[in-house]
Amino acid sequence: MVADFAQVAGVVIASVLGGAANSVAGGGMLLVFPALIGLGVPAVSANATSTVALWPGGLSSMLGYRDALRGTRAWVRVLVIPSLLGGLAGAWLLTRSTDGQFKALVPWLVLGATLLFLAQKRLGAWLRHRLQMATQGPAHADMLPPPPGAGAAVVQFLVAVYGGYFGAGAGIIMLAAFGLLGLTNVHQMNGLKNFLALLFNFVAIAMFAISGLVQWHLAVLMAMGSALGGHYAARYAQRANQDVVRQVIGVVGIASSVWLFVSR
Repeated sequence: MVADFAQVAGVVIASVLGGAANSVAGGGMLLVFPALIGLGVPAVSANATSTVALWPGGLSSMLGYRDALRGTRAWVRVLVIPSLLGGLAGAWLLTRSTDGQFKALVPWLVLGATLLFLAQKRLGAWLRHRLQMATQGPAHADMLPPPPGAGAAVVQFLVAVYGGYFGAGAGIIMLAAFGLLGLTNVHQMNGLKNFLALLFNFVAIAMFAISGLVQWHLAVLMAMGSALGGHYAARYAQRANQDVVRQVIGVVGIASSVWLFVSR
């Protein structure tokens, strides 16, 4: 019973902190996933369970940006199928991975996602500069995005494969890709990113559920915890020092990757 209580308490704390982190600066997966590994959940199951638990927060983010999707219908039409197929392919790869294989990859995935997360601020500044140079004036906020080509579908498929397989940092990769592919409205980019992430995570969750990888008792607790953390953190998000939050998450992510390297 002590072990069970410790597991439940650890999951709730990790999920509350993960939801709060996502509300303030992002990076909740870098807190939740290592916590599950530390609690003894097998690596593949921990990844699947984390994806299920954090999906409601993704739905909330997508609904918050639904108005930003106006004018992106051509992009949605082109990128929906690659997102669904990529998420399915990534999830299938995960279900075919043994815990040993995935555990060997996990330290690299966590480290890479952490470094990408830490670079998010600089990447965001670079994107804003690039978008400003591309638009050259205040009228850019109402500009329609250019029609997407086949290259956009291929890029989104690859991002969705990564998202279905592991997912941490997928949103940052999508934003960078959208900027390089010609999108110039940051709000549209965020709306599109949230919508497409919701899609590839949904099909991934469906495959994880069918494959029996999800520990539902933990996933439900984590979903409630992350929703609670996100709800209350949102009230103070604008007062919080996001640089400090980002640094704390970065330290946790790097420490987790080192621990995963040592313990594998």
